[in-house]
Amino acid sequence: MRVQDAVLRFVGWIDRFGETSHDHQSFFAGTLGRAAKTLYYKNKKVGKLAVAPMILCEAFVPSARALFWKRRRFPIADAHYASGFAFLADALGDERYHRRAVHFLEVLIETRSPAHSTYSWGYPFDWVTMNGTIREGTPLITTVPYVYEAFRQVHRLDRNEKWRTIMQSIADHGLNDYFDFATSSTGRSCAYTPKPAKLSGVVNASAYRACLLTMAAVDFGDAAYRRVAEGNLNFVLESQNADGSWFYSTDGARDFVDHYHTCFVLKALAKIEALTADPRCSAAIERGVRYYVDNLFERSLPKPFSRAPRLTVYRRELYDYAECINVALLLQDRFPALDALLPSVVDDVLGRWRRSDGSFRSRQLLIGWDNVPMHRWAQAQLFRSLCFFVSRHSGGGRSSQKAN
Repeated sequence: MRVQDAVLRFVGWIDRFGETSHDHQSFFAGTLGRAAKTLYYKNKKVGKLAVAPMILCEAFVPSARALFWKRRRFPIADAHYASGFAFLADALGDERYHRRAVHFLEVLIETRSPAHSTYSWGYPFDWVTMNGTIREGTPLITTVPYVYEAFRQVHRLDRNEKWRTIMQSIADHGLNDYFDFATSSTGRSCAYTPKPAKLSGVVNASAYRACLLTMAAVDFGDAAYRRVAEGNLNFVLESQNADGSWFYSTDGARDFVDHYHTCFVLKALAKIEALTADPRCSAAIERGVRYYVDNLFERSLPKPFSRAPRLTVYRRELYDYAECINVALLLQDRFPALDALLPSVVDDVLGRWRRSDGSFRSRQLLIGWDNVPMHRWAQAQLFRSLCFFVSRHSGGGRSSQKAN
């Protein structure tokens, strides 16, 4: 199988390359980049001049990111690698891949956010946003659920109670450490981080938390998780536009529609639907998939935006391919138009995007390619999605296919 061969070659690449990398945000993770980005958010006219050198490097000399920030380990990537190896262990019955999955879980235990008593994870750099700087190690609700799922998958394989104990700690973090903001009589928007609380309105953040807490409610039989998940789910459902799309945020300032954030929301709804059979999720998925297929593909391949926030310096994004494969597998055999796209996406990523060393290109730029391999953006995400594909098509995957 071409996909399985590509996955095994990629495993060899990880062994050679190592588990740290540069990142999509490397240009803005160091002192100079953070200062330029902060200025941009304070004064767009002057700030554009400050960030221009980084944007030009990103567009034409992507390898220059090594000059701006060092290679780091990314918890979200480690979670995807753990999950991917769990898929392989389950599908192929090979203990070596189980051991690799456990390795990444042990790494995640070591790299948890130090300021919280419960298990949580964030980014390994100070992240400058329009709402201020999120400090290194600050837990992110967009990272934590992936770690929960990785521990959940490996626990299904080996029934090690150590993983289950950590799962409950993660779930308690998701339940207790994030602010909710009322958006309707039943809807609640989840903050992106425990602090500052003003970072609300991001649709995929609430989708992630709703999914995490719904899983925890099923795993631990605790209705408290489900009650909070319901408020976040209601916000996601109420935020869907009439055409089936979701803006990135409901704050009025970030009303773009892009590929992988749309996939994040659809993935969360699909997983919640699989666990609860909620017909509202089914209806939202149907509308969302219709919009997704009609507006976020070009010549049967993922395109980054249907409604862009600004001028972009690339044509296509590896992250979009990874998340497209995930969504198509989760919803396989339900939407013929989506099913029809999956072979083209897989063929293209195994053809044009795969490099001779086993890794994948990161972006197709306006001119040429960004060939800098970045675990978080999106080598790890694609590895997991291809391992999910192997699991679905191998006749194996008995313990980890459901609700993944």
